[in-house]
Amino acid sequence: MVASQLYTLVWIPDPDEVWKSAEIIKDYKEGDKSLQLKLEDETLYEFDLQGNELPFLRNPDILVGENDLTALSYLHEPAVLHNLKVRFLESNHIYTYCGIVLVAINPYEQLPIYEQDVIYAYSGQNMGDMDPHIFAVAEEAYKQMARDEKNQSIIVSGESGAGKTVSAKYAMRFFATVGGSASETNIEAKVLASSPIMEAIGNAKTTRNDNSSRFGKYIQIGFDKRYHIIGANMRTYLLEKSRVVFQAEDERNYHIFYQLCASASLPEFKDLGLTCAEDFFYTSQGGGTSIDGVDDADDFEKTRHAFTLLGVKESHQMAIFRIIAAILHLGNLEIQSERDGDACSVSSEDEHLNHFCSLLGVEQGQMQHWLCHRKLVTTAETYVKSMSVQQVVNARNALAKHIYAQLFGWIVQHINKALHTTVKQHSFIGVLDIYGFETFEVNSFEQFCINYANEKLQQQFNSHVFKLEQEEYMKEGIPWTLIDFYDNQPCIDLIEAKLGILDLLDEECKVPKGTDQNWAQKLYDRHGGSQHFQKPRMSNISFIVLHFADKVEYQCEGFLEKNRDTVYEEQINILKASKYQMVADLFQDEKDAASATSLGKGTSKINVRSARPVIKAANKEHKKTVGHQFRNSLHLLMETLNATTPHYVRCIKPNDEKLPFKFDAKRAVQQLRACGVLETIRISAAGFPSRWTYHDFFNRYRVLMKKRDLSKNDKKQICQTLLEDLIKDPDKFQFGRTKIFFRAGQVAYLEKLRADKFRAATIMIQKTVRGWLQRIKYQRLRRAAIVIQRYTRGHLARRLAEHLRRTRAAITLQKQYRMLRIHRAFQRVRKATITIQAFARVCEHKCPLVLAEHKATILQKYARGWLARTRFRRIRGATIVLQCYYRRRKARQQLKALKIEARSAQHLKKLNIGMENKVVQLQRKIDEQNKEYKLLNEQLSTLTSAHSSEVEKLKKELEQYQQSQQGDGNQLVSLREEMEHLRLELEKAHGERKVVEDSYVKEKDLLRKRISDLEEENALLKQEKEELNSRILCQSEDEFARSTAEENIQMKKELEEERSRYQNLIKEYSRLEQRYDNLRDEMTIIKQAPGHRRNPSNQSSLESDSNYPSISTSEIGDTEDVMQQVEEAGMDKAAMDMSLFLKLQKRVRELEQERKKLQTQLEKKEQESKKAQTETEMASDHEDFAYNSLKRQELESENKKLKNELNELRKAIADRATQNNSSHDVQDSYNLLLNQLKSANEELEVRKEEVLILRSQIMKAAQQKEPGKNMETLTSPASWPNSDKHIDQEDVLEAYQGICETNRKTEDWGYLNEDGELGLAYQGLKQVARLLEAQLQDQRREHEEEVEALQNQVDAMKEELEKQQQAFLQTLQLSPEAQVEFGLQQEITRLTNENLDLKELLEKLEKNEKKLKKQLKIYMKKVQDFEAYQAMVPEERRHHERNRQVAVQRKEKDFQGMLEYYKEDEPLLIRNLITDLKPQAVSATVPCLPAYILYMCIRHADYINDDQKVHSLLTSTINGIKKVLKRHNDDFEMTSFWLANTCRLLHCLKQYSGDGFMTQNTPKQNEHCLKNFDLTEYRQVLSHLSIQIYQQLIKVAEGILQPMIVSGVLEYESIQGLSGVKPMGYRNRSSSMEDGDNSYSLEAIVRQLNTFHTTMCEHGLDPEIIQQVFKQLFYMINAVALNNLLLRKDVCSWSTGMQLRFNISQLEEWLRGKNLQQSGAPQTLEPLIQAAQLLQLKKKTSEDAEAICSLCTALTTQQIVKILNLYTPVNEFEERVTVAFIRDIQTHLQERNDPPQLLLDFKHMFPVLFPFNPSSITMDTIHIPASLNLEFLNKV
Repeated sequence: MVASQLYTLVWIPDPDEVWKSAEIIKDYKEGDKSLQLKLEDETLYEFDLQGNELPFLRNPDILVGENDLTALSYLHEPAVLHNLKVRFLESNHIYTYCGIVLVAINPYEQLPIYEQDVIYAYSGQNMGDMDPHIFAVAEEAYKQMARDEKNQSIIVSGESGAGKTVSAKYAMRFFATVGGSASETNIEAKVLASSPIMEAIGNAKTTRNDNSSRFGKYIQIGFDKRYHIIGANMRTYLLEKSRVVFQAEDERNYHIFYQLCASASLPEFKDLGLTCAEDFFYTSQGGGTSIDGVDDADDFEKTRHAFTLLGVKESHQMAIFRIIAAILHLGNLEIQSERDGDACSVSSEDEHLNHFCSLLGVEQGQMQHWLCHRKLVTTAETYVKSMSVQQVVNARNALAKHIYAQLFGWIVQHINKALHTTVKQHSFIGVLDIYGFETFEVNSFEQFCINYANEKLQQQFNSHVFKLEQEEYMKEGIPWTLIDFYDNQPCIDLIEAKLGILDLLDEECKVPKGTDQNWAQKLYDRHGGSQHFQKPRMSNISFIVLHFADKVEYQCEGFLEKNRDTVYEEQINILKASKYQMVADLFQDEKDAASATSLGKGTSKINVRSARPVIKAANKEHKKTVGHQFRNSLHLLMETLNATTPHYVRCIKPNDEKLPFKFDAKRAVQQLRACGVLETIRISAAGFPSRWTYHDFFNRYRVLMKKRDLSKNDKKQICQTLLEDLIKDPDKFQFGRTKIFFRAGQVAYLEKLRADKFRAATIMIQKTVRGWLQRIKYQRLRRAAIVIQRYTRGHLARRLAEHLRRTRAAITLQKQYRMLRIHRAFQRVRKATITIQAFARVCEHKCPLVLAEHKATILQKYARGWLARTRFRRIRGATIVLQCYYRRRKARQQLKALKIEARSAQHLKKLNIGMENKVVQLQRKIDEQNKEYKLLNEQLSTLTSAHSSEVEKLKKELEQYQQSQQGDGNQLVSLREEMEHLRLELEKAHGERKVVEDSYVKEKDLLRKRISDLEEENALLKQEKEELNSRILCQSEDEFARSTAEENIQMKKELEEERSRYQNLIKEYSRLEQRYDNLRDEMTIIKQAPGHRRNPSNQSSLESDSNYPSISTSEIGDTEDVMQQVEEAGMDKAAMDMSLFLKLQKRVRELEQERKKLQTQLEKKEQESKKAQTETEMASDHEDFAYNSLKRQELESENKKLKNELNELRKAIADRATQNNSSHDVQDSYNLLLNQLKSANEELEVRKEEVLILRSQIMKAAQQKEPGKNMETLTSPASWPNSDKHIDQEDVLEAYQGICETNRKTEDWGYLNEDGELGLAYQGLKQVARLLEAQLQDQRREHEEEVEALQNQVDAMKEELEKQQQAFLQTLQLSPEAQVEFGLQQEITRLTNENLDLKELLEKLEKNEKKLKKQLKIYMKKVQDFEAYQAMVPEERRHHERNRQVAVQRKEKDFQGMLEYYKEDEPLLIRNLITDLKPQAVSATVPCLPAYILYMCIRHADYINDDQKVHSLLTSTINGIKKVLKRHNDDFEMTSFWLANTCRLLHCLKQYSGDGFMTQNTPKQNEHCLKNFDLTEYRQVLSHLSIQIYQQLIKVAEGILQPMIVSGVLEYESIQGLSGVKPMGYRNRSSSMEDGDNSYSLEAIVRQLNTFHTTMCEHGLDPEIIQQVFKQLFYMINAVALNNLLLRKDVCSWSTGMQLRFNISQLEEWLRGKNLQQSGAPQTLEPLIQAAQLLQLKKKTSEDAEAICSLCTALTTQQIVKILNLYTPVNEFEERVTVAFIRDIQTHLQERNDPPQLLLDFKHMFPVLFPFNPSSITMDTIHIPASLNLEFLNKV
């Protein structure tokens, strides 16, 4: 707009629109009588100037739509009206500031601006920083209460239907959310729950409002010293009781009546006798009984829930509903006239009377009588008089009103009781929601009282805002132009002054025969000359009062009766005698009721009137009229309001039709004039809202003063000098007599200067003190170091001198000692030489004799030894022969018995008894025989070399040996016969195999034939189906693919949602666990406080914090613990804690069940997704072939084994014959060994036969099973007796060691078996026996399952047959064409089902094939390991044979990656490694070192198979981590450190678990796997703990970042000078603004992000988790910045958009620099980017609208429209967004299905995924630093 046009736009009056805009087209000259104007519709208009009054000037367009009306350049009525209209209609903003007043316009539509996110957005913000809102006023009151420690009040006023109740409700919701209760009493929920109850019993539909409050209430919300809600109290005023019995046209009774009628069909309300609301007189007088968009039944459920939440018992609720139903029945009584209308009666058969009496519990006869009669008492007698029909109706209505009023008071009393608290109240905030100004066609006593209350409230507003303000300025001598304002004190005096309207009304009520006409005449006579009182021209029973808002005409009829509020005593006495206690309590005497009723309650007291007035003077107190009581309660309310700091909310009703977003200028300006908004405007620009006394100002800001100024004595002069220096503009402040006055914002500026001064002084003091402390410390350390050095150097010098002296002495001693030693050695050698020479000379003479004696002795020794040995061998040989023959006979007898028993399967169990011991004994005997055989060989070689003289005798023995070889040939022949016998058996087995194969081929051919027939039939059916459905299939393929893709996407979304809900449950569980810990601590404190007792319950248990299944406690145990705590702490103190504990436990159990359910669903979905990846099915003929091939391989292996054994026997015989051909005794032992070998072979053959028999039985049983299980059984290692020798290796080693210990004591040689074949056969037999038993059990179970499956198939076939029969009958009833079509449909359905069944079968077979392949791989690996083991066994055996003595030597091994500790050192381990560990202590080591150390400790406990140690260590670890995180709940570094270590420990448990996580392990790492325990449950617990730590990490990071976001991203000017400045209003300089500059720059955010990234990388956190952390943080940055943008008009401009886009690009550049662009973080910024682009785009044409819609895909429709509505031009060359353009945008976006909420949930947390990242570090390479103090850990 051009500057010359600024003063050409004016406002002129208009009868329709109140004010109309026009443009001056001709210059105005002084003295002109008119102005030439052009209206907005281009018509010319001549405006006459009356009294030289020029029209109001119009503000430039750039200022239109401001948040605060005081920011307008021209402040007058048309500017205010136009600004409100533009904001309401074009921007849909219902709230606007006007100085200290919030103007709220009722939109008559639900708006998405009251969600929880909006509350959090306004919490903690200054009032002028955000857009106007009721939450901003509530936050201002809350902040001033906390800052000034003064009680606050929010006064919500306006006409009926303007939205006062809703505004008050939202204000209370804000206080309940922000100031939530500190305890677990949920008092804030109870405060909110009182609203639906009071609305139900106190609100009704009127012609102006569907939910009009027909009573007033003032709610005081109490706060403690920490400003948490501790309780509340409600005071009510003037319930409109007449509405119970009468409603005007198109109005309703109170909501509770209609809600109860709508729920009359519920079972618990059957006895109330209710029907629909149209059937009752009290609910149908207004016509319509329903409200559009309101569900009375649903509202009734909310009301009942609120009653329950407030602690109203179910019995009391039913009593309340009975009383309400009784009132409805009372209104439907049929009154029959008698005796020409002078008398009347009620029929005893009237069902409504019966219901009324039964519901109230009163006697029907008495109530029937006294409803139609009254008692008259005179001085002489008492008699009963009948009443006319009209009198009875009036009495009935009075009774109904009285009952409802008493019930209303009872409910209010119990609500206050529920909201009451015993904690001392520190401060309160009151919310006044009282009826607005009312004027109807017929105005009675209720409207008079309502308007009287509004007069008082308006006076309070005038006094606070206007009158007191101006008087203050005048008293202080501040230059000020006195503004005239409307003072309504004369109108109030007219009503409440002496002989006013209320006094005259009370006086007339005291007159025995006073009437409404007499009272009206007194008013005319007394107040006829008053300026606020008028008499209507055409009426003598009405009067007019000129209120501040409008003139109101009141009808005098009914004033006296309503003021008296009488009811007959006889009816009340009947109700007092009710059998229901609650009904009787409602009608107690007023003396009793007064003690139970709060003084401030506005519910009127009822005067019970008998036939004549009571004469006693003591009853005067009971005769207070309704008007008198209301006046007293109103005075009490005004005193309360005047004692608090008020906050005003003026509600405006935009139209009388209740249409959404329709603005009636006439109605709006009428309310603006009445509520004082325009008066506020007049003084806002010239006002000084902040003021300080000189003394207070001097004391607070003396730090800003100079030293030379402080030397002055005049404080006033000092303050003036300071302000002139600090504030250069003299208009910003004024000096009064006792105070200094400041304009808005100046005090905040001074506070900032003061805080900066204090901050600089504090830094200087801290710097000086810290420097002084460091110098003192340095000097102390220096002195100590000097002393230490002095003493150390002296000690070293003395030690050096001593060392030198000792060295010199030592050298001298050594010299002398060496000389002496050499001398003595020489003498000793000399003496020895002489001695030797002497003896040598003697021996020359004695040597021949001695030699001869020596030789003779040797010959005798050997001869005697040979004779003794020969005799011993002969005796021993004979003994052995006898023993062998006897044992052989016994063995044959036992063999026969065993064969008989072996053929009987019943004795199989007996056969195995003691077999293990027998195998061990046999093996021991074999080893003993081997040992003795070696010893004999050694003795034989010794004898051969020593006794050469007996060579000839040994040759003779050799000949005898050669003769005995013929007997050996006989043995070889027998062995050959056995070989032939085995060949025959093999041929027989081949024959049997051929028979089986033939039968198999036949069955296979038969099955193939059947399959071919079925395939032909299926092909025909498919051909028919393809012919019938070719077109349908062509069309459905694309749809199926699309639906499949959509289903996959939907499944992924559901999976993400499930994972998110699951992690939210974990978070909730963690929060509940934290609450449980807090409550437990409180219980501990309570128990310790009284008597300082200490018992085990006071001590913390490490296992109490764990939440995994292995250590979970039962519900009964929890309850008993709680009861024990209650008994110890006392019932009074622990009653509430017990209920809280029980609720908490119940909640935890529900969450745990929900978690298990979600986990099951997640696993089920993952299994379903894996089904599609299975391979094709293995054919059944392959399985049979595998079975036969395995059987053939078994026979061949047995045959080959026998051949090898035969060859080994032959070789052993030949070798031993050549070695022992020179000894006759060895021949005997050799024969004995052959006999023993033969016996052992026979025994072995018997066992092999038994094994084969058992194996054949297993084969037969296995053939009857399904192919998959057949293969699994045949390939199982447990079915082969000789395939698992490694299992018995330890047993053999133990037996061998036992032999080594007892080899010298054993005399029995036993049987010989070098290979241990007999022991292995016994072991195999034992395994086969166990396998047979397991197979028999499996066969029985599978048989039962098959029978059950067949039974299910039979049932399914029956159901299918029944369906087909029904379908056939239906087909017969159809026409021929329909029959054909129906048949085709049935056939298609059948084929589809068959295809689905076949597909399901194929999937099962594919899954089975995959399983078999996996098993085959496992078995192949076992075979390879077994072959390698067999290759190593001969070498070890040869090594043992070479050794003469058997000894087990321990081999020295390297570190195996295990750490051993004692159980008592576990607390020390947890303390040093977790509790007291600082991340800096392990910063220079391997990342996640504590996790590796813990795993090595766990591995050792697993290695020693100590489950208690594993359980205890893991439990202590988890609890220790939890306690550390609880203690450092705001430390990002500590949280990141333990998140990394927890994840690494979880990865280690997976990597070394032996499951499916070992694919990337090295062979060395595979050696470090766990052997004994499956820690899957602990892995789940660690996963939950990781999620909790991750959530805490996000919470800590968000807490650090959130204060920086708005100022750093939204407000920070990276591009200097880009943004402009606009004029600000009163609210933008709120007195509640915090001191100091809390702004942050974008660089500060980037630095903080760098700190986060560096910390997590240093701690070794997984890169995937780091990416998820920054994705979450950037989402929070986006949400907070966007939410603030959506609630602030001042930042929605083009320059802000450019600035915001530049700041976002800096964040994106940081992401790229850290290689985090793949983390999803850039995508989370997309809504904010699009919002910035939206602010920069053109917003004018339809093409611009299409571009915006196509670009802003991440923003919802409401967000786009909100930003466009908030868009504000900063400069004059910018254009405002038009309403038409916004409508065009809405049209383009109407097809979107966006969520309804406006703001983003900045607390939303993405579900976290912990990928498996195995470590490449091996455990044996990890070094433990000494700084960890873990010396008690021993490396294994």
